Amino acid sequence: MNAISVVIPCLNEAATIGNCIRRARQALAQSEFDFSEIIVADNGSIDDSVNICRAENVKVVEASQKGYGSALHAGIMAASTPWIVFADGDESYDFGQLSLFIPPLEQGYDLVVGNRFGGTIAKGAMPFLHRYLGTPVISYIGRKSFHVTLTDFNSGMRAITRKAYLQLDMQAAGMEYASEMIAKAALNRLKITEVPIDLHKDQRNRKPHLRTWQDGWKHLKLILVFSPKWLLLFPAVFFLFTGCLLGGILVFSYIKIFNLVLDIHTLYFASIFLTLGFQLLQFYLLARLYGKRIGLYPDNKLTVFIRRRFTFEKSLLVGSVVFLAGIFLSAYAVFQWQENSFGALNPVSVFRIIIPGGFGITLGMQIIVFGFLLYIIKSIKNIH
Repeated sequence: MNAISVVIPCLNEAATIGNCIRRARQALAQSEFDFSEIIVADNGSIDDSVNICRAENVKVVEASQKGYGSALHAGIMAASTPWIVFADGDESYDFGQLSLFIPPLEQGYDLVVGNRFGGTIAKGAMPFLHRYLGTPVISYIGRKSFHVTLTDFNSGMRAITRKAYLQLDMQAAGMEYASEMIAKAALNRLKITEVPIDLHKDQRNRKPHLRTWQDGWKHLKLILVFSPKWLLLFPAVFFLFTGCLLGGILVFSYIKIFNLVLDIHTLYFASIFLTLGFQLLQFYLLARLYGKRIGLYPDNKLTVFIRRRFTFEKSLLVGSVVFLAGIFLSAYAVFQWQENSFGALNPVSVFRIIIPGGFGITLGMQIIVFGFLLYIIKSIKNIH
């Protein structure tokens, strides 16, 4: 049997921390580990929590920085065993279910997440918005972002190996720590699974630390950071497809669908869509490439192709050709204007020249700048 540590984050949990410690100690004794320890990570309690923990003869570590994530990080780093289980200290999680996490660890899983939706959720244990909106939405986006099968991204009861935890280089100080752990575990291709657990109504005598909207946004923002395709790649594909479809037709003639006429006004917005689409795609590639450089993201096929095949010289050449094509079209429009003695022009015909011309100038410069920024990223040797 392996050795295990139980870590409990604590901030003014005097009403419940003693029961949690005793329940955890009982579960550890029943599991007959070769070695086990209970660590309470205090986050600046001003009640009697710390004295209760010391009276229970458990290790207490102080988290210097405020926040749920900071407390857990301090406790986990203080653990001396290869396996670590952690859960909140307000009696919402049953430490008697600690044994559920052991078989997956023995099977070689790096991270085991408790799934509250797979067990029993007691009446009043989870607010309505958390149960039916917040956690399901964040978990769905998380599954699609990181290609995992987890149902409960916000669960506060988990097990992780010390080796895996050190590999994650956790940074989040607040509640978003829970999503960061799953995101980084998935990006590092660690073995992840979940086990069903029960959720009880907490027994705290204070206000909850969780702030529904603020913490929910932090979770979502962190997912967007670790999976930029939602904010950059998918919108880029939409704008590029729409812009190409409309622009490719309207640059030659108008479109009439029943009484709906799409002409140069729509062509203008098609050029805006294309410009925005190319910008978002470039930002996505730069974010992924820089993220790979500093260890934030793993490689994917697109970034590998861009890094290996797209050089500053090629971008300078391609961008210059596109830029000069835009200049040529713009000059041709000026020539037509001169032919008309610089008088009024037919906007329907001239805008089919100057809109692509302006787009070419903009896109050409974007390609050149992208190649330059890519060259800078490739030149980075060490990030301190």
